[in-house]
Amino acid sequence: MSIGLLALLDDVAAIAKVAAASLDDVLSQAAKAGAKAAAVVVDDAAVTPRYVVGFVADRELPIVGKIAVGSLRNKLLILLPCTLALSYFLPWMITPLLMFGGAYLCYEGTEKVLEAIVPHRAHAYAAMLDTAALNPHTLEEEKVAGAIKTDFILSAEIMAITLAAVPDAGILMQALVLALVGIGITVAVYGVVALIVKADDVGVALAGNDGGSMIDGLCRAIGRALVVGMPGFLTLLGAVGTAAMIWVGGAIIVHGLEVYGMHSVGQTIDSAAKATAQVLPFAAGVVKWTVVSFLSGMVGLLIGAVSMPLVGFAFAPAWKLFKAFYSRAKG
Repeated sequence: MSIGLLALLDDVAAIAKVAAASLDDVLSQAAKAGAKAAAVVVDDAAVTPRYVVGFVADRELPIVGKIAVGSLRNKLLILLPCTLALSYFLPWMITPLLMFGGAYLCYEGTEKVLEAIVPHRAHAYAAMLDTAALNPHTLEEEKVAGAIKTDFILSAEIMAITLAAVPDAGILMQALVLALVGIGITVAVYGVVALIVKADDVGVALAGNDGGSMIDGLCRAIGRALVVGMPGFLTLLGAVGTAAMIWVGGAIIVHGLEVYGMHSVGQTIDSAAKATAQVLPFAAGVVKWTVVSFLSGMVGLLIGAVSMPLVGFAFAPAWKLFKAFYSRAKG
């Protein structure tokens, strides 16, 4: 009996060691894949706060929560199985789908640029698309839906980068890495977003500290700085988020063109970045990244400018007809 029990314990210990090694491997692979997706993660964190700006304070965290839940649903229930299925059965579809998503980012980002430059035309365009909110609840639902759609595209890019980082792993390992990266990135991004959108409330609380110690005085100074600085910071972050949508979308399109053998745009961008970096060798890395991002953004703006009339005069009328037909059929 004792020998059998010892053998069983040895087997359990061996299984535990294998499980621990597998877990370490999953964590290691997830960390590497997450690092490769870091650029898109930063873009995601920069894009999201602009969907919350303008709402009353007690709706900010619920909105962030709704977007975070939608983001997890995007990653775990839709993108994870679809990415694995496409990679195994229809790998040729991944690039065109990503390019379509990139074009959507360019379109949405360019629409925000139009809204900032010529707001009256942007409002007319929104009316043509029938997207004007009628009440605060409708506005909130539209904002959340728009944020989740944008998150879907950025999440698809994150999942594609993650999968590319573990090409030789088994399907179970790939699924675990995708799930772990998806959950970790969502928690990190929306945790940061929640801190950003509530920073002004924290500032008000700190500024109201009436203690007489040096620490209390420092807290009041920090609180006043947060209250004064956050509106400008959110405006800046909104601009960065819009720019991020455009340059990420443009970069996806450029990369997709290279996959299909059309290297001229990508080579032109790369040559311009290298030439500029040679002029400023002490900051070559930063300069090269800046030039690549800027030129990718120019490509994104061009794609967005072309897509806006296409959406406004073709897709939007078709969508209105479909909604009217659906309403009549349902009624």
